[in-house]
Amino acid sequence: MTTRICIVRHGETDWNVEKRIQGHTDIPLNATGRAQALAMAYNAAHHRFAMIYSSDLTRAMDTARAIAEREGLEIRPLPQIRERHYGIFQGITAAEGAVRYPAAHALYLARDPHYDFETGESMLDFAARVAEGIDWMARHHVGQTICAVCHGGVLDLIYRKATGRPLETPRDFVIPNCALNWFHFDEHGWHLEKWADRHHLEHVLVEVPE
Repeated sequence: MTTRICIVRHGETDWNVEKRIQGHTDIPLNATGRAQALAMAYNAAHHRFAMIYSSDLTRAMDTARAIAEREGLEIRPLPQIRERHYGIFQGITAAEGAVRYPAAHALYLARDPHYDFETGESMLDFAARVAEGIDWMARHHVGQTICAVCHGGVLDLIYRKATGRPLETPRDFVIPNCALNWFHFDEHGWHLEKWADRHHLEHVLVEVPE
């Protein structure tokens, strides 16, 4: 038996536009992000979900709320799918990080799996936390289809595990805000079904900064 999960990155925020690293900083959606969330909810309404989960950060919860209201469901917060804690890099851009913390920036670019940004999470710890959350949902919703709203960093990890890509390799795939990403989970592991379905965002401003 499998569990299908539609995993959605939250809508755009002002810090996305500024390419500012958010991490655990609780930044709300901007006007474009709210429009993206509504467009996503309209498209996702073609599917039926047994449950809607969300990261407990505002930008994810507000995105999830758009679809929850349309589906008539409550949102269950799941802290395990919160974004990575970027420690000293939270609130700055990568360019600013290169100037302020050149050694840390080099490890950031190298995707060093052990580096924790001094006060944050290593990629290995982050990946373990996300896997715990995904596996928990998969175990508790066998035979069902559910939705989970999270973050770019979380989706990066899920995509890599489902496709067998190492954590350290550069990202060569896009993670659009409010696209629908479909996975299924069974006794054989994590499987990608469809990635970055964003046709519903054609008439919404959807520049997707890293």
